Amino acid sequence: MASIIRLNSGPRMSQAVIHNGTIYLAGQIGVPGESAANQTQDILTKIDALLEQSGSDRSHVLSATIWLADMADFEEMNAVWDNWIDRDAPPARATGQSWLARPGCKVEIIVVAAVK
Repeated sequence: MASIIRLNSGPRMSQAVIHNGTIYLAGQIGVPGESAANQTQDILTKIDALLEQSGSDRSHVLSATIWLADMADFEEMNAVWDNWIDRDAPPARATGQSWLARPGCKVEIIVVAAVK
C-alpha cells in the first residue's frame, strides 16, 4: 500500500498531501486587500515553495483550478500567471468565479502536480 505524506498540517487541513507520486496542494490565497496581480504573485510564490518542499516544481504541475472573486480580474491574474507558468509544460487549467473564504481575497489557486 502506498504511503500518504501530509505537509504543513493543521487542525483543519494540510497544505500539501503526497500520494502515489502525485502532490495535491490546498487552495492558496494572497494577502487580502492587495491587487489581483499582487495576490497572484504571492500565491505562486507559495506554490513554488510547497512544490519544492514536496519534491517537485512548476514544470510538473498537472492541473490548476483558479477561483476569482470577480472575473473582471481575469486579465490581471493571467498577466502574472503567464510569466510564471512553464510554457513548455502548461497544465490543464480551469478558471471560475466564486465567493472566496476571506473578505478582500481576489484569487485562490489550487494545484495538483507530479513528484519529480
